[in-house]
Amino acid sequence: MNKIFLHLEGFAVLSISLYLYGFNQFSWILFFVLLFSPDLSMLGYLYNNKIGAIIYNLFHTYFIAILVIICGLLLNNQVVLAIGLIWSAHIGMDRMIGYGLKYPTAFKDTHLSRV
Repeated sequence: MNKIFLHLEGFAVLSISLYLYGFNQFSWILFFVLLFSPDLSMLGYLYNNKIGAIIYNLFHTYFIAILVIICGLLLNNQVVLAIGLIWSAHIGMDRMIGYGLKYPTAFKDTHLSRV
C-alpha cells in the first residue's frame, strides 16, 4: 500500500507542476528540452555506485527543486521558477512511474522497488 501512495504522490506532484507551468504560460519547448536534464546525474555512476547514488539522489529529491521554485518566487525570476517547476515535474514523473531514490548497492536498487 505504501508503494501505491508514493506513486500517487508522484502523480500529484507532476500534475501540480504541469498545471502551474501552464498557468504561468511558460514555454513548452523549454519544458520538453529540460524535462530529462536531471537524469544527467546518472553520469555519477561512471565513477562508482556510491558516488552515482549520491549525485543521482541529490538531483532527484524534492528539496532542491522546491528551493529553486522558492528562489524563483522570491526573486520574481520567471526562468528560475520555470526550471524549478520542470525539475519537480521530472521527479514526480519518476516517482509515478516507479523510479525512486537509489541505494549505493546498484542503480536498480531504489526506495520504491528493484527496477
